[in-house]
Amino acid sequence: MPFSGEKQCVGEDQPSDSDSSRFSESMASLSDYECSRQSFTSDSSSKSSSPASTSPPRVVTFDEVMAAARNLSNMTLAHEIAVNENFQLKQDALPESSLAGQVRHIVHQAFWDVLESELNAEPPEYEHAIKLFEEIREILLSFLTPGGNRLRNQICEVLDTDLIRQQAEHSAVDIQGLANYVISTMGKLCAPVRDDDIRELKATSNIVEVLRQIFHVLDLMKMDMVNFTIRSLRPHLQRQLIDYERTKFQEILEETPSALDQTTEWIKESVHEELLSLSEATLTPGAENNSKPSLSPTLVLNNSYLKLLQWDYQKKELPETLMTDGARLQELTEKLNQLKMIACLTLITNNMVGALTEGLPELAVRLKRISAVLLEGMNKETFNLKEVLNSIGIQTCVEVNKTLMERGLPALNAEVQANLVGQFSSIEEEDNPIWSLIDKRIQLYMKSLLCLPSPPRGMPPVPGGLAVVQQELESLGSQYANIVNLNKQVYGPFYANILRKLLFGEEATEKAEASSSTN
Repeated sequence: MPFSGEKQCVGEDQPSDSDSSRFSESMASLSDYECSRQSFTSDSSSKSSSPASTSPPRVVTFDEVMAAARNLSNMTLAHEIAVNENFQLKQDALPESSLAGQVRHIVHQAFWDVLESELNAEPPEYEHAIKLFEEIREILLSFLTPGGNRLRNQICEVLDTDLIRQQAEHSAVDIQGLANYVISTMGKLCAPVRDDDIRELKATSNIVEVLRQIFHVLDLMKMDMVNFTIRSLRPHLQRQLIDYERTKFQEILEETPSALDQTTEWIKESVHEELLSLSEATLTPGAENNSKPSLSPTLVLNNSYLKLLQWDYQKKELPETLMTDGARLQELTEKLNQLKMIACLTLITNNMVGALTEGLPELAVRLKRISAVLLEGMNKETFNLKEVLNSIGIQTCVEVNKTLMERGLPALNAEVQANLVGQFSSIEEEDNPIWSLIDKRIQLYMKSLLCLPSPPRGMPPVPGGLAVVQQELESLGSQYANIVNLNKQVYGPFYANILRKLLFGEEATEKAEASSSTN
């Protein structure tokens, strides 16, 4: 439509339907501690995925940078469509209070005012109206499937602009009749969700307003069509996602050799931590410490994934291989922190007044609901956690006293209440023992999820003290495991190359590359 300001984000490249070549699933087959040195000297990655190189860095051109950016954009979009069942595109509406929104409104209004004045003139002028019907015809034709020849011919005959111009020259054009035909055709083509919009169009008598609303509903129908196509594409994209993402990332790596720097540092940090932990464990009197500590690649990689659950997403860059899941991981981490806090509050409450409230599940549910509501948004910088914890403590005392009085028991004395509120408020302090305990147990639970086969046959048992958040924890754990397992399948060859270099040094990497070149 003329002056249409609705922007649609549908210009991204989609993966081809041809089967991609299969890549080595290196990390998927890495066993725990039994993984031998030889498995990391065999070729398990594409040629340019080495995390570091002794050769001087080559100059990257602007075109190569832009090509890498396009690849990343396409890969991110494909990943989002495949893994997010609720993914859909929406029209990019400008805020009416913004300068751009005001300008667009003025320009649109000016166009429709001109159209109204032309149609009300004596004799009427139809040139702008004819151009609108020409555009409407093309939009309607774009909705048709290849087999819709009958309707296609009918639309072309009724909205024949040459014929309409001839009718206009003899003042015989029926603008309202054409609009009614368009509305009727839209009713046949639109999704059921647009039925109310079609009824409103039929009830509108002002022809200019009808034409304006026709374009509005057509824009909605175009977005419906795009989202229908995305839903149809999702099963195919899910089947092809692993090869597609790996191929796209390989293209990025070829354009930008430093595209694995953050990933290398992420894994290197886990290697150092595991080596330190292993060294401390072997420092016992009389123990033989001559042999070099041997690390499991799978253990190192799993511990790297666990770090994502305590990541500072505001200040710290994610590894490049996890960029497509950054928003999901951040949301998951924020929800997990809220569950940790609820588990801490429940543990304190049970320790202090559990004997008095035993056998009252409805009280536990009520306290959990209160805590969840007040802790909403606790990850925001403006959130005053200490003040909220104090409020939860006071409200908990109120609810417990109310329950005790209903059972004919005395209320909590002032000292117990003050102690309860004080312990709640202290949770946010650094190295709080209760927070550390719950955090350690949740980390243990998440770690156990990563050791399950994919797909898992069942969920592992939830550690003690987490029963109050078991349902939510299992749901988040399942989401987390799905993200990790898919990431391992996609980027396993790149991780294998990094781990080979970090754990076994340059010699093993050179042997692997030499073996690859001779095959």
